[in-house]
Amino acid sequence: MAVAVTMASQNGAKSLAAPTAGNAGAALSAYGARAGLPVFIAMPQDTPKSIVDECRSYGAEVELVAGLITDAGKRVQQYIAANGGFDLSTLKEPYRVEGKKIMGYELLEDLGRLPDVILYPTGGGTGLIGMWKAFSEMQRLGWIGSERPRMYSVQSSGCAPIVRAFEQQLDRAPEWENAQTSAWGLRVPRAIGDRLMLRALRESNGGAVAVDERSIEKAASEVRKHEGIDAGPEAGAAFLALRRLIEKGEIGENEIVVLFNTGGNKYHS
Repeated sequence: MAVAVTMASQNGAKSLAAPTAGNAGAALSAYGARAGLPVFIAMPQDTPKSIVDECRSYGAEVELVAGLITDAGKRVQQYIAANGGFDLSTLKEPYRVEGKKIMGYELLEDLGRLPDVILYPTGGGTGLIGMWKAFSEMQRLGWIGSERPRMYSVQSSGCAPIVRAFEQQLDRAPEWENAQTSAWGLRVPRAIGDRLMLRALRESNGGAVAVDERSIEKAASEVRKHEGIDAGPEAGAAFLALRRLIEKGEIGENEIVVLFNTGGNKYHS
C-alpha cells in the first residue's frame, strides 16, 4: 500500500478511497495520513470494531455498508463519482501489485533461493499476483532460472470462489453465494484478479485449497502459541492447508514451504 499511496501522491491525487475487509483499509489509512491525504474507506457493517477504530484513529472517514466487500466497492465508486479521489481498490490501479512484488524478492533474499511451495491466504489475491510477476522479473534479470514455487491459494469453506473455479477448470471465478467466514481478509466473494490468480496457480503446478471454516481459529491459535507471532485466522487457514497437502502427499517432508500470515489477530478479537 505504501507504493500505491506514494505514486498516487506523485500523480497529483488530492484524496484516496478504497473498499476493505480489514487489513488494506488500515494500511491505506496509515499511509494516507503520512502523505497528508484525506482517505475514504467503505467496509461491511459487520467488520470488527477494532478495524474500524484503527482506520478512524488515522483520520480516515469510514462508512459502514450493508453487505460484503463487493457492496463496499460499489459505495466507493459512488463516493468518487460525487467527490472525486484516487481509487485504490484492488487492481483498479497498478501500484498495489507493484508493492506486493517485494514479497517475492524478499523470499529470494532471505532464503537464497525460491521456496518449493507458497501457501497464500486469498481474498483479493494481490499478493499472489504480485509475487508471480516478481518471479518473471527475476528470471529476466538472470537471478533465477525457470523454476517457480508451486503456488497454492488458500480459502475458507465459507467463501472459496478461487478454489471452486480451479477445481472446475474455469478461467474466471464466479461470485460465491452467501459468503461467510471469520477470516475477514478471505471474505471476498468476487475477486477482480481471478483470471490472473488462476493462471498463476496452474502455470506453477500448484493448486487451491478450501479449509474447514470451523477449524480456522483453532489452527490460528496453535500458530500463535507455537511460533510466537501475531497470527490471524488467515494464517490459521494456511496452516490447515499445509497439513492437508502433506497428508495428501502433495508436499514432501524435505520441501521448503512458506505460509503467509496476511492478517493480525488484533483484527479478530
